[in-house]
Amino acid sequence: MVLDYQPDITVVGEAGDGAEALRLLRDTDADVVVMDLRMPVLDGVAATRRICAAGPAPRVLVLTTFDTDEEAFAALQAGASGFLLKSVPPDELLSAIRVVAGGEAVVAPRVTRRLLDRFAGRLGAQTSDPAAAPDLTDREQEVLLLVAQGLSNAEIGRRLHVAEATVKTHVGRILAKLGLRDRVQAVVFAYESGLVRPGRDT
Repeated sequence: MVLDYQPDITVVGEAGDGAEALRLLRDTDADVVVMDLRMPVLDGVAATRRICAAGPAPRVLVLTTFDTDEEAFAALQAGASGFLLKSVPPDELLSAIRVVAGGEAVVAPRVTRRLLDRFAGRLGAQTSDPAAAPDLTDREQEVLLLVAQGLSNAEIGRRLHVAEATVKTHVGRILAKLGLRDRVQAVVFAYESGLVRPGRDT
């Protein structure tokens, strides 16, 4: 109901599980899939992986209940462009859908840090190797570490005392050099490569 009331959003389909979603997407054009994780037949992680492997669109926005959905990090690894808690207010959900539809990623700083601190040790690399991204300059590695903490471009700019546009340029170069699609993948890379370790202050 909330989505249908928005002049710039149209709900083109609904599915009860991941397999049904995949079947629906074969004949339905969609920009964004709002994906649950706990579903019968085919879960949200597997469905996200298949959707993202098929092409650049649609993009996937995952809904998770933080305390129980350990699959959330796996969904980010599978290619999701972000995640929200199921308790998110409607206006934040709408904003996230629009951001993801525009090609950006939704990374909620506090939720991202808590989730990755909890799960990355089991799902990511165990080493801490600053040479994990040798193609990045010192400044780009610094920016990547702050992105991994969930900071926005504006927050990174204030932290490093540079313009937000400069941060945006750095982020773009980081993504290009590492072959990553968006900030969510940059966060996952930082943890998996050992540049950031769970519970470690950066």
